[in-house]
Amino acid sequence: MSTDLTILCIDDEALGLQIRKAVLERAGYRVLTALDGQSGISLFLDQAIDAVILDFYMPGMDGGKVAAIMRSERPQIPIMLLSAYINLPSDTTALADLTLLKGGEPSDFLARVGQMLTASQARVDRGALGEPA
Repeated sequence: MSTDLTILCIDDEALGLQIRKAVLERAGYRVLTALDGQSGISLFLDQAIDAVILDFYMPGMDGGKVAAIMRSERPQIPIMLLSAYINLPSDTTALADLTLLKGGEPSDFLARVGQMLTASQARVDRGALGEPA
């Protein structure tokens, strides 16, 4: 399956980032990666991005700060927040379309990415029809 969709993955853990990139590319997505929040924001602002997969705990700028900036710039872009921890701040999870624990099966991860993109497209379609998004 090949798509025209570009997903931005941001994580300070290089191995996890490489694995997610490989899984997403195998599923047909174009994937951009960043190892820190600031680099991720630069890519987000400079590239046509369809979705973001974002780690929460990163040095410097955490995922909550990154998500807040992204929401202020392009609120329609879906954000998946990843974490190895269950208890994330509610003000941060409110910025994400989806929160997912790290370490799950690749098939589950891909299914959740697909669900997030489908829900996002449905909101866009409703907005184009003049319905409340």
